[in-house]
Amino acid sequence: MSGQTQHEHFAVKHCATSARRKGLPMTPEQRRQFVLDHRTAIFGYGRAEHGPAMSIVYYSAEPEEIVVSTMAERAKAKAVARNPKVSLCILDEQWPPTYMQVYCEAEIETDFGFVVDVMMRIAGVMAGAPMSEDVRPMVEEGARVEKRVAVRLRPYATFYTPPRHVHQESDINPGLLHETSASVPW
Repeated sequence: MSGQTQHEHFAVKHCATSARRKGLPMTPEQRRQFVLDHRTAIFGYGRAEHGPAMSIVYYSAEPEEIVVSTMAERAKAKAVARNPKVSLCILDEQWPPTYMQVYCEAEIETDFGFVVDVMMRIAGVMAGAPMSEDVRPMVEEGARVEKRVAVRLRPYATFYTPPRHVHQESDINPGLLHETSASVPW
């Protein structure tokens, strides 16, 4: 919670989700909180040929870094080696969908200890609870067999698009207008 009281942490969390759902501008703190509060994203990157690629990933986040795990031979790792500029579309996993686009500088990390730590963190994110050290040997073996790497993502900007959703017929009125979008600093 980075120096916040529990009450302040939950107030920021609530404001971030509320602002996003209502289509209100989010503060930098609320944008970071939105990323910290969720666990899935669409990882977007440029392909060597054809159009951009997208892949759904689980991630683990800290205020200034997001990490994902992938295999060294997968397209994500190869794409980052070609061009470190990637994007994440952070998903809130609820209906109506709310999301936030985050632009990142990516770097492949091959340090085996770090790779395993990332895999343990992401397994905990997926399960909703941290993994015990009892499973670390199995995670290490999986990392070896699959030739896993970690992708370190350092956000530098987000793309603000206020969501608009029709919940009922009366929502279709003069106030249901879309705004233009803009990149804002992380």
